[in-house]
Amino acid sequence: MHVIDSHTGGEPTRVLLDHGPELGDGPLAERARRLAEDHQGFCDAVLREPRGQPAMVAALLVPPTRDDCVTGVIYFDAGAVLGMCGHATIGLAVTLAHLGRIPLGRHRIETPVGVVEVTLSDANTVTVTNVESRRVLDAVNVEVPGHGPVTGDLAYGGNWFFIVDPSPLPVTAANIPALTQLSITLRDTANAKGISGEEGQPIDHVMLNEPHPDHPGQSRNFTLCPDDDYDRSPCGTGSSARLACLAAESLLAPGEETVQHSVIGSRYQLSYQPGKGGGVIASITGQAFVHAESRLLFSPQDPFRGGILL
Repeated sequence: MHVIDSHTGGEPTRVLLDHGPELGDGPLAERARRLAEDHQGFCDAVLREPRGQPAMVAALLVPPTRDDCVTGVIYFDAGAVLGMCGHATIGLAVTLAHLGRIPLGRHRIETPVGVVEVTLSDANTVTVTNVESRRVLDAVNVEVPGHGPVTGDLAYGGNWFFIVDPSPLPVTAANIPALTQLSITLRDTANAKGISGEEGQPIDHVMLNEPHPDHPGQSRNFTLCPDDDYDRSPCGTGSSARLACLAAESLLAPGEETVQHSVIGSRYQLSYQPGKGGGVIASITGQAFVHAESRLLFSPQDPFRGGILL
């Protein structure tokens, strides 16, 4: 399997260029459902150790249903098939340019949740214009076992987020293990309480925010992904969901720019415009770098051909 690996703000993306499973045709949401239900072994083999690494997201290229899109893509990590992925879209655009498949400028990419636009400014810098994001619930109180009450918003940015601002714990690298455990317990408790999207969609991500101590007016976050690992980038879909929360509280005006930092110090430049459905259309600018091009081999004799499953 021919793959190209990149990272966006430290968060890895693996673009799969061939030998994907047969998913049929039709809407990408239906093809993503088939991937999730019928091909978990494929996902595990690609992303879990020894071939993969923690936090890696795969971008499976598929034919788009629309002529105005340069490709279709289905994203997945070791825990779930994703509706959208901001950092991986930035990584995908840089990878397509690396391959000579797209020039600088604007391009459209079809995802299971809709069409997003990417603007490639140079070999590494990409702005993603996301699908419409929205806040669904605000100031939801969750009693977290072993911690106490935590209050946050439920918001959608291409994936489903429980967003806490300010974080109950300092968002620092030293606190990553504690932030991870808190976020896992918070997500599990919120889902058990039935806190969900309008059609019962469960929370798959948790974002904990705080004001950045060294950059007034800017924020930094810790984001837990479905695979129970943390996002090394500031999380594109999470940043989109948070913009919807900021807009709902009139804390950020349309077109006003802000900077979101990750727990490891990488950054996204963010802004939004009002959406037609009452939410926001987020713009996320970040950088990705291709760092490997390889072929994955799957020997029938390899006892860990399907990945290490613990």
